[in-house]
Amino acid sequence: MKNTANLDWSSLGFDYTKTDCNVRYTYSDGKWSEMIVTDDEYVPMHMSASCLHYGIELFEGLKAFRGVDGKVRLFRVDENAKRLISSAERLCLPLPTQEMIVNACIEVVKRNARFVPPYETGATLYLRPVLFGTTVGLGVRPAKDALLVIYCSPVGPYFKAGMKPIRVAIDREQDRSAPRGTGDVKVGGNYASSLYSGEQAHAKGFSNVLYLDAVERRFLEECGAANFFGIRNNTYITPKSTSILPSITNKSLRQIALDLGMTVEERPVPIEELETFEECGACGTAAVISPIGEIFDMQTEKTYRYGTMDKVGETSQKLYTGLQDIQYGRIEDKHNWTTVIENI
Repeated sequence: MKNTANLDWSSLGFDYTKTDCNVRYTYSDGKWSEMIVTDDEYVPMHMSASCLHYGIELFEGLKAFRGVDGKVRLFRVDENAKRLISSAERLCLPLPTQEMIVNACIEVVKRNARFVPPYETGATLYLRPVLFGTTVGLGVRPAKDALLVIYCSPVGPYFKAGMKPIRVAIDREQDRSAPRGTGDVKVGGNYASSLYSGEQAHAKGFSNVLYLDAVERRFLEECGAANFFGIRNNTYITPKSTSILPSITNKSLRQIALDLGMTVEERPVPIEELETFEECGACGTAAVISPIGEIFDMQTEKTYRYGTMDKVGETSQKLYTGLQDIQYGRIEDKHNWTTVIENI
């Protein structure tokens, strides 16, 4: 391996660590600039920029992995690029091309190669593309100027002591997103609106909040900032609605489930089905899978339990391992999900 950053990989959390550089594009006068590479950690922003006042901002999250063969792989970068463009379209922001986003992600990894953690440390290189509306003004209107930044940071394993089940709470008094709002795109406001209920749940000893739909308060939606899934009778079941973010990790796990010979259902899931699941979990980029051992309904005080709090369900473990095997190059990537970055 080439020059490696002098970091204690095992002590890293899911937090920001300074790297060598980031990549940017600016949009003005109806066109995007060429790619800009800089070591500046700050962005020029007028105090009246539209992103600061009206939430005209969105982001993505993806990872690069140092594989068992020493090669570095970006996981499903094309899917993140597509989702970023979809989010930009919803917020009426200037649309970058898929090629711009993918090339910038590859460039960021290449230029920060020494920050890609070694294989078997459990750490990875996290990439954060973020698009800001930068038009100066006071009125609520689409941004005509924008800044796209792609930066990275090495992050530690989500479960430092190994993957263990978590406890989550159902909160019927808070909604994550409106039915026809922005829940299905990755914009900052979705996460800001979840903070209050999340903090209330944490104070009561729960890791996360399992949200219900905002109309009937009956159908399962997201689990914090992650998608939810349940396992029953060799079937992978995950909620579908207009206010759920289409998780790339969830999409990948559905394919892994099919590869394992399971049936996959993506559909509205009523809360009554919670007591029928053999296993359930939350899935996303950070943890891949957070297995759920217990769900507590804070309004009805009903508790749903899945196995024990010290053991991951067999199917969840198979799904997790199957996805990680592809990400780390331990098995053939027959779905062409990974982009191998050569010569780093």
